[in-house]
Amino acid sequence: MSSSTKSTAPPGTPSSGAPTRDLTQGPIARTLLVFSLPILAGNVLQSLNGSVNAVWVGGHLGEAALTATANANNVMFALIGAIFGISMATNILVAQAMGARRLGQAKRVLGSSATFFGAVSLLIASLGVPLSRTLMQWMNTPEEALHLAEAYLQIIFLAIPLLFMFTFVTAVLRGAGDTRTPFWFLLVVVVLDMSLNPLFIFGLGPVPALGIKGSALATLIANALSFAALLTWLRKRRHPLWIGRRQLGLFKPDLRIVRTLITKGLPMGVQLVMISLAMIAMISLVNAYGVVTSSAYSAALQLWTYVQMPAMAIGAACSTMAAQNVGAGLWPRVNATARAGMLANIVMTGGLIALIVLLDRIVLGWFLPTGSPSLEVARHLNHIAIGSFLFFGVTFVLAGVVRSTGAVMPPLVILAIAMWGIRVPVAKWLQGSLGVDAIWWSFPVSAFCSMAMMLAYYRWGHWRRARMLPAGAQAPAAAAPGRDQEPVQEDADAMVPVDSDALLDQSGPCERIAIPAEVAGLPPSPVATQATDLERTARMKEAASGRPSPG
Repeated sequence: MSSSTKSTAPPGTPSSGAPTRDLTQGPIARTLLVFSLPILAGNVLQSLNGSVNAVWVGGHLGEAALTATANANNVMFALIGAIFGISMATNILVAQAMGARRLGQAKRVLGSSATFFGAVSLLIASLGVPLSRTLMQWMNTPEEALHLAEAYLQIIFLAIPLLFMFTFVTAVLRGAGDTRTPFWFLLVVVVLDMSLNPLFIFGLGPVPALGIKGSALATLIANALSFAALLTWLRKRRHPLWIGRRQLGLFKPDLRIVRTLITKGLPMGVQLVMISLAMIAMISLVNAYGVVTSSAYSAALQLWTYVQMPAMAIGAACSTMAAQNVGAGLWPRVNATARAGMLANIVMTGGLIALIVLLDRIVLGWFLPTGSPSLEVARHLNHIAIGSFLFFGVTFVLAGVVRSTGAVMPPLVILAIAMWGIRVPVAKWLQGSLGVDAIWWSFPVSAFCSMAMMLAYYRWGHWRRARMLPAGAQAPAAAAPGRDQEPVQEDADAMVPVDSDALLDQSGPCERIAIPAEVAGLPPSPVATQATDLERTARMKEAASGRPSPG
């Protein structure tokens, strides 16, 4: 990413080989599908990578090694859950800025976020390496797996800065409308990780056999090489968001942006943690019915991991696409994005569910031993519960659209009610009348209720008034009739050294700045009006007549 752009086109305008994609133009359904497919493929790649690595470790190093990696990965899941929310906040901020054609604001978000991510990842790594054994002991890791888990986790903590920064950069690229580049470099990570795992585990020639340490080292090297290649590619391609040597002042943290990353990002990260805790509660209920039922449920969970991927990919794409249109002030396209996302989810997830139900004996058999009595139990519970992912998909899409404005707390509250107010109580309290089926029915019941609550909030809630950044920070620009014209000289300005504190002053005035809807006790209300009534009237006349107004 040099300080210049690839062409004279506005940031985000699609062109041949363009590094960014304008999601505020073009057919919505097609744009959404093309944008979401690389996200879906990336999710599949990561799951396959985890499965293959588990085969290498568990199949060749034994159960103790597999237990060690499973316990260490639980720590990683919690950390990634927190960073996921903050990276999503960055994604939305960048998407809103790109949609509003505020390249300077997008770079300011990028600089502050990069410094914040880097500092947090280094802090976690420096604390995690010496505390690895203590963390594993707190999780009651079996004694025979403790030393293996410690060795594995220490190397993983060393890889944390690379993992976090790779996640951060790919989130920024998606916010700029590019999902293909993150996919290709994620593919590099997966291919390297899968190739290096057996090499470092078993050794070859001058490479020593490192056992479980080799698996962690493979992850570190794969992420290091791919991250370095990604940065090199972005710089060579002269990406519009690249911060060059003459713009290093942009890495000075803007406390308002950092505060937004925390206050908006953590609630999104907490959702993953909340889902994880609910799943632990469900597993504990299932385990009471013995190994046959537990094995059946485990097989279904493996299958459901792939069933939910289309909905998650479409939801993530909808969030970015909606955020760009929020930044552009194109509210009809925001609503159309939600409708297209729900329809795509019904078609893709519904088709996948129908196929799995027809072939359930085969696909569930992939995760169970031949002739296992758990197979029929797995088929029974799958027939009851798998339909819940249709409801989940609608909820996930609408939550992504709602969050694109900065309304992050309502989806969290809805999830908490669905998981802990409906799913877990139904699974626990209805067992007296339904037996173990109460657990399976808790999935569609809670998913339907979650969908109904999210639909209600989408229809009647005040999420359209929410803002990512607080009053005084850069706000999205209102849509203007001349949207297809060249933006202000932001690309040219990016060629010269800048004072990062003056970047916000480079952007044009906005209609209003609103208080975030999540601030308790303060309803969304305008706190600053920067367009006069005369200017407003002129614009309305211009729109009605189709002629530019004087001046």
